[in-house]
Amino acid sequence: MAQINDEIARRRTFAIISHPDAGKTTLTEKLLLFGGAIHIAGAVKSNKIKKTATSDWMEIEKQRGISVATSVMGFNYGDYKINILDTPGHQDFAEDTYRTLTAVDSVIIVVDVAKGVEQQTRKLMEVCRMRNTPVIIFVNKLDREGRDPFDILDELESELKIGVRPLSWPINIGAKFKGVYNIFENSLDLFTPDKQKVSERVEIDDVNDPRIDEAVGEADAAKLREDLELIEGVYPEFNVQDYLDAKIAPVFFGSALNTFGVKELLDCFVKIAPAPKPVAAVERTVNPDEPGFSGFVFKIHANMDPNHRSCIAFVKVCSGKFERNAPYKHIRSGKLMKFSAPTAFMAQKKNIVDEAWPGDIVGIPDTGNFKIGDTLTAGEDIHYKGLPSFSPEMFKYIENTDPMKSKQLEKGIQQLMDEGVAQLFTNQFNGRKIIGTVGQLQFEVIQYRLLHEYGAQCRWEPISLYKACWIESDNPEALANFKRRKHQFMATDRQGRDVFLADSNYVLQMARADFPDIRFHFTSEF
Repeated sequence: MAQINDEIARRRTFAIISHPDAGKTTLTEKLLLFGGAIHIAGAVKSNKIKKTATSDWMEIEKQRGISVATSVMGFNYGDYKINILDTPGHQDFAEDTYRTLTAVDSVIIVVDVAKGVEQQTRKLMEVCRMRNTPVIIFVNKLDREGRDPFDILDELESELKIGVRPLSWPINIGAKFKGVYNIFENSLDLFTPDKQKVSERVEIDDVNDPRIDEAVGEADAAKLREDLELIEGVYPEFNVQDYLDAKIAPVFFGSALNTFGVKELLDCFVKIAPAPKPVAAVERTVNPDEPGFSGFVFKIHANMDPNHRSCIAFVKVCSGKFERNAPYKHIRSGKLMKFSAPTAFMAQKKNIVDEAWPGDIVGIPDTGNFKIGDTLTAGEDIHYKGLPSFSPEMFKYIENTDPMKSKQLEKGIQQLMDEGVAQLFTNQFNGRKIIGTVGQLQFEVIQYRLLHEYGAQCRWEPISLYKACWIESDNPEALANFKRRKHQFMATDRQGRDVFLADSNYVLQMARADFPDIRFHFTSEF
């Protein structure tokens, strides 16, 4: 029993989220650098270094310089075991990010000092608020010209609707950027632009230490003291409990590309971030220190290894100890399953693991047994909830262009849909397949991956739809009547549930008015 509590206490599982281009993947790399998990930080965008970012490994990601799928990476840092989930920032992949947020205990938000808070960041913050997830903010790119730090703090408060408390403070910004004063540990770090090694730290006693004047010059030292006095006056003293209750977000400043301010963030993070917390299942709340293993699938990824057509289901361990080759119950099918090759990830490099503890993410080879949201346990019948599919906003017919390859296309579509990349609806009227996504870019990704991973060619045909909604009713007669009246607009999803495809907002409003007995749902979780 003591061992499980020790293991839980040293786990930190978190996601890094941001708007595209705020520097999220770069920050992930630098955290891995401190964990000794990689030894050279690949400059993601530079063509000189051909070693691309560790966490972006799908072909299409390398071409575009964006993260498409969520990567999972684990490493040890001091006494702690850290699990990072690097999420796609691009809004066309928002759904993948929402799901990832169900599997983490805390979040780091990356904000670009020049652009401030952007729309995608606001949306993700709403999801964190819904789940009361504690948040730390990293203001990035201080070595470029940007806005005044106090303005950024005001914007964070008003846009993200959360109190903030700076725990480090920049000395100048842009070309004159000299370093960061670490309020959390009372130390001074001087900035030397270098992508490969960490800047020097000046040992000081407190903010009035004359060594600060020597290091940054008297004028800047005076301004630093003035700013710090203002911070102490304006912001409440930092209280860890307020952070854990998601009332306050600590703020750090730095430049991820130059590995600056990242260690301060990491050192503070491992001290204050929450260890794995109890998780709500439908039947009861499950505590991490219970002896029985339980976990849920929050993501399925096809073709992690292009040489083997395999899928991997990512399982978040919620309670107990996961053991290799132990029989676990797959709740949806009621079957017992054994896993002989469960893996833990270091981006694309995976190692077989013999055991995993609450907070860890385990990859399980999947031959089509799993769906997103499935629960695995040591025998108890519980169902983890909270993995919604959102109603898609863009739709296209998918057509096979090579009749000889219809099997490959079928298999490819099934696997990509299992991954939760998009949703598949079958029109009940003419049997045609319709793919629904949250963003335009996903159509390109699906077409690209079908061709390169399954050898299947498809083409898209336009269809004009406004929204897909799941429908249900307690009155079977009303439901049958609705389906008869709207038979051209009825489809089924992969679970065989009825879906109404409304071609305009007006049609949807009229349908809701004409059929009061029918309930319309915009997420699949009801």
